[in-house]
Amino acid sequence: MFQSFDVTSEKSESPARVTALRERMSELGIDAFIVPHSDEHQNEYLPKRAERLAWITGFTGSAGAAVILADSAHVFSDGRYTVQLREQTDENIFHRHDLPKAGPSLNLKEWAEKDMRIGIDPWLHTMSGIAAFEEAAKETGATLVKLDENPLDAIWSDQPEPPKGKVTIHDMQYAGVQSKQKLNEVAKSVREAGADVTVLTDPTSICWAFNIRGEDLSHMPLVLSFAIIQKQGEPMLFLDESKLDTTEEAYLTQLARLAPMEELEAALASLGDAELNVLLDPSLVAAKIAETLEFSGATIIKGDDPCRLPRACKNRIERKGAMEAQKRDGAAMVAFLCWMDSQKAEDLNEIKIAQKLEQIRIDTGKRLGVPLKEISFDTISAAGPHAALPHYRVNTESNRQVSDGDLVLVDSGGQYEDGTTDITRVIPIGEPADDKRRHFTLVLKGMIAISEAKFPVGTRGIDIDGFARQALWAEGFDYAHGTGHGVGSYLGVHEGPQGIHRRAMVEFEPGMIVSNEPGYYKEGSHGIRIENTLVVNPPKVPEGGDIEMLSFTTLTLCPIDRRLIDISMLTVAEKRWVNSYHSKVRTELSKLIEDENTLHWLEKATRRIKRV
Repeated sequence: MFQSFDVTSEKSESPARVTALRERMSELGIDAFIVPHSDEHQNEYLPKRAERLAWITGFTGSAGAAVILADSAHVFSDGRYTVQLREQTDENIFHRHDLPKAGPSLNLKEWAEKDMRIGIDPWLHTMSGIAAFEEAAKETGATLVKLDENPLDAIWSDQPEPPKGKVTIHDMQYAGVQSKQKLNEVAKSVREAGADVTVLTDPTSICWAFNIRGEDLSHMPLVLSFAIIQKQGEPMLFLDESKLDTTEEAYLTQLARLAPMEELEAALASLGDAELNVLLDPSLVAAKIAETLEFSGATIIKGDDPCRLPRACKNRIERKGAMEAQKRDGAAMVAFLCWMDSQKAEDLNEIKIAQKLEQIRIDTGKRLGVPLKEISFDTISAAGPHAALPHYRVNTESNRQVSDGDLVLVDSGGQYEDGTTDITRVIPIGEPADDKRRHFTLVLKGMIAISEAKFPVGTRGIDIDGFARQALWAEGFDYAHGTGHGVGSYLGVHEGPQGIHRRAMVEFEPGMIVSNEPGYYKEGSHGIRIENTLVVNPPKVPEGGDIEMLSFTTLTLCPIDRRLIDISMLTVAEKRWVNSYHSKVRTELSKLIEDENTLHWLEKATRRIKRV
């Protein structure tokens, strides 16, 4: 199995660990130390070695930070993890705060004092993050101290070693474009930015540019690495060469000069010695890299990672792969949903549900010839009140028995060589209550509004986020997360720069893939989220219109549970969308399903809804 349900939080160890960290801080002459949830690459998922926040606090969420002072400690996370933060951290040690309200500098002005020396590891904070801290520190009279060593690492005696996952070549039948062409495009972007060279620190960009994949992180096929790409000349790729077999090494040496990670700082210094202009993305690049370059004489040019936008705009082969991956994944989901409907409530719990879905994905991938390489994130298998926690993760302690009347929310996805999937469906156990059907239908109306949206070139995610919320708003409801995020091509399930949320400022472009996942959460009762992935279509003028409009095509193929739909709340157009979508689901997936019982279930699940 790709997912573990072990309890990994060690909050009982926090008192001793915080005490040891304070002793080390005193030796270094600092009054506070900031522990972010990050590594040198600003990855979403971290190698075990970089799980410093979890080690010191017990909190295992994917977003947060801690501040350790001589006589107090604070831990921060966002609204997705409010309950988890409370459960996993020791209230006698940590004051808990909401991350968005605290701001990008962790509300430094509320806990910092004049002349306080605040230590940070500059490898674990971006250029933008450091700038925010420095501005806040200046206002309080505190000083930000960039440390040469991480004091937490010094006391973590059994800190895991760096990962050693094997590197593989991402074949052209999936990549669609040769690496040399991609690298030439990156070099062109460097020239256009007025720079001589760029430093890539995001492994997602590096894997995309070099057409490689790896096994260094759970759920994301990444190779931990850095790259230096010049406007002219041979790129440099920094990675642990023990991860390369003969074939992969021969492939990469045709594209770049390979070097161990330990030589990166010397290579950065050499760029400064040559007084080069270096393009860096302030939102992604570690402050230590910028510091090393500037100290050695380089000039920093701030700009976007030149791989992000071309990576987001999928080429023809990647779009085709995404469609095929979604079909296979849809066939697995249908088999899973059919199984769910055959089970008695008393025989189900959250772990069993997640395990069954993963096994069905594995079996379906093998049967259809493109194996499941990994799941794309830990499956959210949430029953009843647990579904009201948007990022709930079941473990052996929290595992809930399913009860009659529950809504079971399952948010999951797969990593296949031709595409990455992400889908959420809600399954009623027994007869759903009227309020749950009402809430579900309001969420469905929002999901349909995004699916059917047409919008002019230049539209951003922030501009259409409200489409998904309008039906909920009209009834006095909302949800606290974004409506959609970008999805990679056998890369990250959360991919920028595109998205649908209140801070999504990037314009949509053809080929971008984005999720569509409005929700509603009633604390202590139930949670609802319906999620499909969409691809942005090329612009065209609608019949009878004047200007070109972009639109979406839905990639995800899986029934939406008709038992939860209050048909009387849908417009004629919305009913037409549901029927058209289910017709396509039935047509496409029936070709991939062999089991007669599952085919019968699919036929029933996709029947037309009728007018009331």
